Amino acid sequence: MSALHRAFRRASPGLALAMALAAALSACTFVKMAPGADDVRVVGPGQLPAGCVRRGVVEVSVKNRLGPYERDEMRVRDELETLARNEAPGLSADTIQPEGPPADGAQRFQAYRCGALSPNPMAPPPGANRDAKPPAEAQTTPLKNE
Repeated sequence: MSALHRAFRRASPGLALAMALAAALSACTFVKMAPGADDVRVVGPGQLPAGCVRRGVVEVSVKNRLGPYERDEMRVRDELETLARNEAPGLSADTIQPEGPPADGAQRFQAYRCGALSPNPMAPPPGANRDAKPPAEAQTTPLKNE
């Protein structure tokens, strides 16, 4: 047995552990939302409001396979959407719409500028009094008696 072969056999348990750790970490989501991307709305096919102006196309991709192993489909979709939302502000877009489902870890999105048509879903409706207090006659009741 050669010295190289003996060294490899001694290192094999550590090498296997390192490879398993690398595979586990590579399955984690590392795509983070960029500044301004949280204001970008994602709409499904056929849901684009009237009055939106097309700004361009965003094509994004992530690894959907790790060797023979497929990554979780929902995680891949989430990362693709996040990447597309990150790119939209660079096109002055505030709304994106997927052209179709992901294929081999890649997806294309149409980017639109809808302006006031795509408000922050957490914002109060237009004309709402932000300082208004809840009505005094509101009551709460316990769910069960103790």
